[in-house]
Amino acid sequence: MENILAKHDLDGGYCSSLTAYSRYLTREVNIGDIALGGHNPIRIQSMTTTDTMDTLGTVEQTIRMVESGCEYVRITAPSIKEAENLANIKKELRFRGYNVPLIADIHFTPNAAEMAARIVEKVRVNPGNYADKKKFENIEYTQDAYNAELSRIYKKFIPLVKICKEYGTAMRIGTNHGSLSDRIMSHYGDTPRGMVESAMEFIRMCEDQNYYNLVISMKASNTQVMVQAYRLLVETMAKEGMNYPLHLGVTEAGDGEDGRIKSAVGIGTLLEDGLGDTIRVSLTEDPEFEAPVAKALADRYALRSPKSEVISPESIAHRSSLSAPRPTYSPYEYNRRITTPVQHIGGHHHPVVMIDVSKENLKDPYFLSSVGYHYSAGLDKYNLADQACDLAYLGDNLPSFSFPGNLKQVYNYQTWLKLQDNNNCHPLFSLEEFIKADHKDDLLNFVEVDAKAFQLSNIPTFEPNVVLILKTSASHGMAEQRALFVELQEKNIQVPVIIKRTYQDVDADHLMLYAATDLGALLTDGFGDGVWIDAEGQNLSLINSTSFGILQATRTRISKTEYISCPSCGRTLFDLQETTQLIRSRTDHLKGIKIGIMGCIVNGPGEMADADYGYVGTGPDKITLYRGKEVVKKNVTTAYALDELIDIIKGDGNWVEKV
Repeated sequence: MENILAKHDLDGGYCSSLTAYSRYLTREVNIGDIALGGHNPIRIQSMTTTDTMDTLGTVEQTIRMVESGCEYVRITAPSIKEAENLANIKKELRFRGYNVPLIADIHFTPNAAEMAARIVEKVRVNPGNYADKKKFENIEYTQDAYNAELSRIYKKFIPLVKICKEYGTAMRIGTNHGSLSDRIMSHYGDTPRGMVESAMEFIRMCEDQNYYNLVISMKASNTQVMVQAYRLLVETMAKEGMNYPLHLGVTEAGDGEDGRIKSAVGIGTLLEDGLGDTIRVSLTEDPEFEAPVAKALADRYALRSPKSEVISPESIAHRSSLSAPRPTYSPYEYNRRITTPVQHIGGHHHPVVMIDVSKENLKDPYFLSSVGYHYSAGLDKYNLADQACDLAYLGDNLPSFSFPGNLKQVYNYQTWLKLQDNNNCHPLFSLEEFIKADHKDDLLNFVEVDAKAFQLSNIPTFEPNVVLILKTSASHGMAEQRALFVELQEKNIQVPVIIKRTYQDVDADHLMLYAATDLGALLTDGFGDGVWIDAEGQNLSLINSTSFGILQATRTRISKTEYISCPSCGRTLFDLQETTQLIRSRTDHLKGIKIGIMGCIVNGPGEMADADYGYVGTGPDKITLYRGKEVVKKNVTTAYALDELIDIIKGDGNWVEKV
């Protein structure tokens, strides 16, 4: 292997630093005339949804994608005829003055990949189904059988490698959580480690041929699995002297707010640790809407200092170095930090949502509908939505009406002291106030501390009725907050912690993405017993839905139906956006149920690995319905498919009627 591997000190085990922003330096790979990895910017890409045989339609869509910010464009080539037509698409694009590098997306067809590699600048192969077996069978492989299978794949795969070498074509080895081969499943199961080993097998085959023009991805619809797999991949590659660039993406993130939040949780968590060289945000929308979201995520790091320390000189002396993940904190598996519950916060309780309502009209109970409490004047009562916040911060302002009993009120300490009736009302202290206070709440006290300046030594012991509010407004505040969480673990201090992030001068779209990144990164690592998004000027409804969306995306609190929906491509057999909205309209009240909506069999039972039920296009006007990975009904006419799906859900006892 040519010696261009930069020397790294992976202080974080999988990244350059856990306490500073430092982008992980990867090998530079040339894709056409736009280089990826190394010191290049984080690149933006997306995938066409047109039929690849529709040359002009694909060209027009590609141009819209480029103009929306795409630096690479991926096009599906399910068979050799589509692969051949890539030449016509490329020719027309070049004629119109667009030199954007093209990527062929290949799954089951080596001959299509070999054809495409002679035409486009990059090919993507999925090691789980490229010349491999995926029958969802539990097959026991002996070591000899395992090696024989690898040898067979090697013979099928190496012709593509040789063509890529000859033509200067790059390759993405793109592992997907839901399409691991039976061979990998037999040894590693449906795990992040299995995803990594699936890619490593193919990487080693490439290196055996002295081919290094590789990009690697570890995509999943489960953000925890995705993040863990990428981290394991980096650690594994580093041990073998590799530093290939990373393509980041959350598979089948969905549409609208949910898709954006889920993408930001998965992609943003890794970007915070300096990982990632190119981004594709997979939304069930037209592809030109994906690039601006990806660019918003990437741009946040363009101006960030390459070595942006987050621990001040004053505090670093008392805080142990985060030179490696601690035994109590593994970045490769989800374990929630152990805390002692205070009321309904911490312990085994799901994370809470806290929202600042102090600037609202506290004479009007109707504003609470924005945070999930719908007031009925005739009945003088509140109806709670599934996404009803748990804590309302009122500061120094008092309401002129009775709050719902489920909603705890939080006041600044001095104002709380003056309350005549403090039932369901609790104080928020500064650290200095808390240390000096003679009178505290018997049930629940909030103490707000700044992650940068706070020192645990300032409080000898934590009282059993204290919850910390850990705040930051720093650009790399996630690592700042993580440092304190690790210290709490090391000292076995089990006080619950609500994560607070403050944002200023951020519009609604960017707030959603930034908060999902910052809070989602901590929740993914098991840190945090609640969230508080502080964004002055933003409406309560957005803050509330974003808070619950982040908890949903990190799998730490399920408050609504989840849709695992592919972003559509040239293989899709029905209008994915229209179908997704139709299914939502009938099932979005099924709290906790996950429904996979896949446009074709490639993105079918494999890619919706986490779904409870599946709706998969298997032919023109034909839908196959799944329970998990089990086929329940094949080739149902589209007009009846949704009713049939609902009947399956009802038959399993998982249906409730809409209220």
